Amino acid sequence: MLNLPCFPFELVTVDAQGKETSRDTKQAQFFPEELGNGVTLEMVKIPSGRFLMGSPAMEEGNTGYESPQHQVTVKSFFMGKYPITQAQWQVVAALPKINTKLELNPSHFEGANRPVEKVSWYDAVEFCNRLSQKTGRQYRLPSEAEWEYACRAGTTTPFHFGETITTDLANYQGTDWDTDETDWDIDETLYKGSYGQGSLGIYRQETTPVGSFGVANDFGLYDMHGNVSEWCADHWHSDYRGAPLDGSAWKSDKYYSRLLRGGSWCSFPASCRSGFRSNDDPGSLRVFSIGFRVLCETA
Repeated sequence: MLNLPCFPFELVTVDAQGKETSRDTKQAQFFPEELGNGVTLEMVKIPSGRFLMGSPAMEEGNTGYESPQHQVTVKSFFMGKYPITQAQWQVVAALPKINTKLELNPSHFEGANRPVEKVSWYDAVEFCNRLSQKTGRQYRLPSEAEWEYACRAGTTTPFHFGETITTDLANYQGTDWDTDETDWDIDETLYKGSYGQGSLGIYRQETTPVGSFGVANDFGLYDMHGNVSEWCADHWHSDYRGAPLDGSAWKSDKYYSRLLRGGSWCSFPASCRSGFRSNDDPGSLRVFSIGFRVLCETA
């Protein structure tokens, strides 16, 4: 596919207090994957590049899992403009089984344009396999290096918006949790509804339709912070010592859990940062804050 169409998008940056400092209209190349039943999957072209993966030790919310920072080189690829929606899920889940059965309507918060959730890592892999078989293109989950590179889109700040984030721009828990109600020994910065010098916001307590906030990052990707956490291909590792430097997924015979990125509607802002890492059981179906987006290697 040589002549890729373009789409316009709004790019917003904020200052340390969360006040909008710029808003620009930009364009990105993409290709539309027609899934059937009038449902389309838009795949955005992400250029190759090199970036500093992880976050500095002094960044608010850094738990140590994001260290040491290291340079990673990433090849060009295509990534879903949005997390996979329930409409997209239903079309692909109706295709012939390859390895595992898929439920047609797994989500807790129902809506055709809401992200699919309550899907396991194995479900997400099966979705990619069925989509690959249907289209003849290689779809898969992104590695966490590819995911972070795509999320940052050239930025080095905690969020692609800048030094903080607001609930006008993303769906996350913008209210504080009362840590006085527990005797747990916790890092309270991880349970704040505001980040850095930013302000508190609202807590919607549910997913929102993809792209609801009308703003993307510099690559043209939406909802990279909040809404649903997104499965990545990698096994969990507790830090980056020994991590691959070529953007590939980091597999392991020692660790069972799989990587999650981006935070969700029920995450506090520190857990929605570009560099934040978490993990879960790859077979988990309990969580209605976990979804995924897909990567395609070539158009």
